[in-house]
Amino acid sequence: MSYAIIQTGGKQYKVKAGEIIKIEKLDKFKPESKLEFKEILAYGDDKMIEIGSPTISGAKVEANLIENGKDRTILIFKKRRRQNSRRKNGHRQKYSLIKVSKIFSKDGKILSEEKKIVKSIKKNEKIDKKKEKTETKVTNK
Repeated sequence: MSYAIIQTGGKQYKVKAGEIIKIEKLDKFKPESKLEFKEILAYGDDKMIEIGSPTISGAKVEANLIENGKDRTILIFKKRRRQNSRRKNGHRQKYSLIKVSKIFSKDGKILSEEKKIVKSIKKNEKIDKKKEKTETKVTNK
């Protein structure tokens, strides 16, 4: 399974194709848009690894933005004893949910790609089962 280590929002993330991760909010992009991360620090799989100094030029990771949102409220309470001084603040960190679709190597080859799930087959199976149930009811009468 191939992976890549990307840098965004001042943090580093280890990502795999098809994985959904929560990163620092990307203000410029709207949901359902495609993203490209070009600051790749390393990529590889079980057998080989390529490490940049500090980044690998030419390598990139493609992802889709799912949503922008806010985390739960974190309360910050400060108190100075015997001073009758207290302060209570709250903070909600903004984030972006992304789904990694492809990981490219430095020469442009696809290292890893998310698997497509075919849902149309499952829908057809459900329709066939409903037809069978109705046919059995008709023959029983």
